[in-house]
Amino acid sequence: MISPVRRRLRELGYAVGRFPPGPRNALVDVPGLRVGHATLVEGDSVRTGVTAVLPHGGNPYAEKVLAGCDVLNGYGKAAGLTQLEELGTLESPILLTSTLSVGPVWEGGLRWLLGLNPESAVDRDTVNVVVGECFDGWLNDCRGLHIRAQHALDAIAAAHEDEVGEGALGAGTGTTCFGFKSGIGCSSRVIGEGTATLGCLVVTNYGARRDAHLLLGPTAASSAAAQPPAGGGSAMVVLATDAALGERQLRRLAARAGLGLGRAGSFAANGSGEYVLAFSTARRVAHRSDEPHEDFRFLRDDSRAMRELFEAAVEVTAEAVWNSLCSAEAMVGRAGHEAEALPYELLEAAPGLRRP
Repeated sequence: MISPVRRRLRELGYAVGRFPPGPRNALVDVPGLRVGHATLVEGDSVRTGVTAVLPHGGNPYAEKVLAGCDVLNGYGKAAGLTQLEELGTLESPILLTSTLSVGPVWEGGLRWLLGLNPESAVDRDTVNVVVGECFDGWLNDCRGLHIRAQHALDAIAAAHEDEVGEGALGAGTGTTCFGFKSGIGCSSRVIGEGTATLGCLVVTNYGARRDAHLLLGPTAASSAAAQPPAGGGSAMVVLATDAALGERQLRRLAARAGLGLGRAGSFAANGSGEYVLAFSTARRVAHRSDEPHEDFRFLRDDSRAMRELFEAAVEVTAEAVWNSLCSAEAMVGRAGHEAEALPYELLEAAPGLRRP
């Protein structure tokens, strides 16, 4: 959870964009959605974890949701995206973790789904587990392979509808952004005069201190302390909405989150992985049905609500990045590496922020 000595962007008197946030300004403002974390902080070098996003409280394999993804720069080790793109459905929790831990986290997600669905993987049906990652090796001993399948199961078991934790927990435990400590960040927007909600969760791990001017403006100070390498980084973005969108529209929505990352200082460096997953909770798709076709009803592409969702996707992603930085405490990790907390005085000169 957020440290009592750290605060979110709006608690500091700043905001992004024009749309109002949901009641918790978090991904879980989308009704029914659940988020959970498993956090590993051990000794002087283990700083990592797993975050689970469940589209609803039921069986996601038996009742899938429509989904899409967008890859801004594909230097990453994500799993499960090709089937998601091919079929346009999400049938597992979205699991986020450290780069070298994708394998055991995938196994944990698989074991959870097999336990719920004893008929799967017996004949021709298999299970597609979606896993995303950020490399937390500056603060965490990645080579120690500390994440195991059980930690994914723990994150799934911890998932609930009120989870609004930010900063150094779950998949964001050991990440940094612009050389400052970051981690998990969330935000939400209400659009269409209250008819739809768009929520966002990010794991931020991009940008060196020399790039901080892209987010914080020219007054961003450098530090004498050692900094994470400037070669790359990554960001995972999860967008969820209760608006009735098809998989094609969700891919388009996911692409707008890339503009939000740009607004938050990312330029998708060569060695960086920026992945956006977007899904809608408005409709569930049965794994099996005797009906020969499905009946869907979606927003028109040229509707006002669709335009507002695109704009809100930029806002909500940028503000979630800010919350990942504002909420995270300083941390010391592997090899004595230090990541200082973002100094709040830098916000005053940051472009793109407004006073609500």
